[in-house]
Amino acid sequence: MALLVEQLTEQMKVSMRNKDKLRLKTIRMALAAVKQREIDERITLDNEAVLAILVKMVKQRRDAATQYEDANRQDLADIELQEITVIEDFLPKPLTSDEISALIKSAIDESGASSMQEMGKVMALLKPQVQGRADLGKISGLIKAALAS
Repeated sequence: MALLVEQLTEQMKVSMRNKDKLRLKTIRMALAAVKQREIDERITLDNEAVLAILVKMVKQRRDAATQYEDANRQDLADIELQEITVIEDFLPKPLTSDEISALIKSAIDESGASSMQEMGKVMALLKPQVQGRADLGKISGLIKAALAS
C-alpha cells in the first residue's frame, strides 16, 4: 500500500488539474495537519499516525457540522459535510457491525478478559485493527456490553 501522504499529495495534484477547489482545500488542510505534527515532534509520520490525524479531522468536522446545524447555519454545515466526504476517501473501508462483533469476540478470547477491569487489554488488541474503520467510542460501548454479560 502506498503511503497515505503520497496518496494525499497525488490527489492534491489531480484536484489542482481538475480545478476542484473544495477537494483541493480539504486535502491541503490534511497535509498541513500532517506536516505540522511532523515539525512539532521532529519525526516522519507513518501511515498509522496519518490515519489517526485523518480520523481526528473527520470527528472535528462532524462536531462542527452539528454545531452549525444547531445554529441554523446549514450552508456552513454543508461545507463541513463535504469536507468529511473528501477525507473519508483516504480512510479504509468501514467495518460492518458483524465484522466489529467478530473482532470484539476474538479480542476478548485472545486476551482472556472476563471483567470490566480487563477492558484495556481488549481495547489494546482491537485499536490497531479498527483505527479509521470504526468509531472507537462505539466499540468501547460494545466491549463493555460484551464483558458485562
